[in-house]
Amino acid sequence: MTTVQTGTTGARRRDDSSRRREGRAAWILAIPFCLLFLAFTAWPVIQSLFMSITDTKARDLRHPFSVNVIGLDNFAKALSDPIFRQAAGNTAYFVLVGMPLTLVVALAAAVALDKGIARFRAIFRLGFYMPVITSIVAVAVVWRFLLQDPGGLINTALGWVGITGPNWLGDPSWSMPSLILMATWRNFGTAMIIFLAGLQAVPAELHEAAAIDGAGAWKRFRHVTMPLLRPTLLFVMVTTAIGYLQFFEEPFVMTKGGPLNSTISLSMYTYQQFGFGNYGLASAMSYLIFVVIAIVTAIQFRLLRERT
Repeated sequence: MTTVQTGTTGARRRDDSSRRREGRAAWILAIPFCLLFLAFTAWPVIQSLFMSITDTKARDLRHPFSVNVIGLDNFAKALSDPIFRQAAGNTAYFVLVGMPLTLVVALAAAVALDKGIARFRAIFRLGFYMPVITSIVAVAVVWRFLLQDPGGLINTALGWVGITGPNWLGDPSWSMPSLILMATWRNFGTAMIIFLAGLQAVPAELHEAAAIDGAGAWKRFRHVTMPLLRPTLLFVMVTTAIGYLQFFEEPFVMTKGGPLNSTISLSMYTYQQFGFGNYGLASAMSYLIFVVIAIVTAIQFRLLRERT
């Protein structure tokens, strides 16, 4: 009996010693990442949070300890800035129209690839995803030439059928819809791939059972596919909304925020403030964008979370 207990105690000690060695090895391997994270992520975030409550400007970079703490004045100044409010409205417009449009196009393409285009599925999947992996600057430049007036390919094609196309990027009424169209074309490929994976995970037996009960294609999609696609839809909505709330490259390359600030976004206006040297104000704007993203994400989780 004593021998068994001694053997058990020795085995436990060896196991404890082995776990300690593994723990030390894990920490040693994690130290480079932790140092990089602290230096290039955690510290800049903390520094920018401090800058948001100070009057830091470009001239203060040489004397960072001479800045004045002004509390929430930068946040109040941002919220009272008419251009910032216009940028917030433009961003809301872009998200509220662009995100549903992107999701609808992506889901339609995923359903078509899952059911209707089985033979050439790989080719279509690659073609639909190609804009995602293409440089956004290259895409924006090409679309700028397509939409230019006069001489753009789109207006030229419309002229062939007797339609006079608008000045897509020069008219405030059409500039934002043009950016939404381009963003939808470029980004639906990512959502499509994720939707396609979710559709292929739906058990075929459920569709067969619903068909036996007399459910048509639309009812099967609505009552069988969509409930099981809820986690996938939540993920796609959250990631798409976060990306669209930070949209920057499209107006920066295609319109420079014009005409008449009709396409300036929150991210672009914040970038401009950094360029003007208003680092404290720009940092405050960045955190306002972060708060908006957090609120929108929380709302989406609340609406689409699994109900038990």
